[in-house]
Amino acid sequence: MTNLLLVGSGDIARRLLPLMRDHYRIYALLRDPKKITDWRTGGATPIIADLDDRQTLVRIGGLADVVIHLAPPLAGDSHDMRTTHLLAALSRGKLPKRIIYISTSGVYGDCAGDEVRETRRPAPQTARAQLRVSAEQHVRAWASRNGVHASILRVPGIYAAERLPLERLRSGAPAIVAAEDSYTNHIHADDLARIIVGAIRSGKNHRVYHAVDDDEMKMGDYFDLVADVYGLPRPPRLARDEVQRVVSAGMWSFMAESRRLSNARMKSELKVKLGYPTVADAVKK
Repeated sequence: MTNLLLVGSGDIARRLLPLMRDHYRIYALLRDPKKITDWRTGGATPIIADLDDRQTLVRIGGLADVVIHLAPPLAGDSHDMRTTHLLAALSRGKLPKRIIYISTSGVYGDCAGDEVRETRRPAPQTARAQLRVSAEQHVRAWASRNGVHASILRVPGIYAAERLPLERLRSGAPAIVAAEDSYTNHIHADDLARIIVGAIRSGKNHRVYHAVDDDEMKMGDYFDLVADVYGLPRPPRLARDEVQRVVSAGMWSFMAESRRLSNARMKSELKVKLGYPTVADAVKK
């Protein structure tokens, strides 16, 4: 049976388990020993290790045929040392045949609402996005040197029933008036898991894919939709410059960037059928 290693054992990795455990022998990299039983029950073999401590990664060398790298960079690093440590560990012994890196659509920066395809050059405008570009480049260069098949998934805002902006709505935080608002992009967590499976099976070598749904929605409309479904007040709408003054710098970094991601390549090459083509399909069920 093919060995598959999950690196970054959070919500998306958990959603992958039922999709893959009948077809792969799954190993999950964990930092917290308290989660061992839970992951074993789900069908994975836990490996206690920490991407921030390269000495703990010795056991994964030569272990996996397929690696799914879901771990985010550590904030504050000048480049993604977690990816550096992971690739160094994977270089020991038999190399994996395939690696899938889960990146972010934030690598494009603000595109002023343009439609964005995978051929667009990254232009990261935040430290967080710059780290992702660094990690993408490192993964692709390492894979090219070693003859490993690599695919990159650029992921926008992930949502699910338990990952909606309900607290933000309850707090009364503002949104931007429609005429000045940014386009936002989303993917349901279950659909992201399906897209990762599609990338394992059909992703082309050194290929980037947008893991995004069919919606073309502005951020304020997203907040309004969730508010209406959950019986909460819609957020007040303010001018763009007013919103920037009253929200945190971190929140503004998400609200300021506007782009419309194309998923044509993902659909045609990965053969993924979305369970939730729009946010409304999910939240209104």
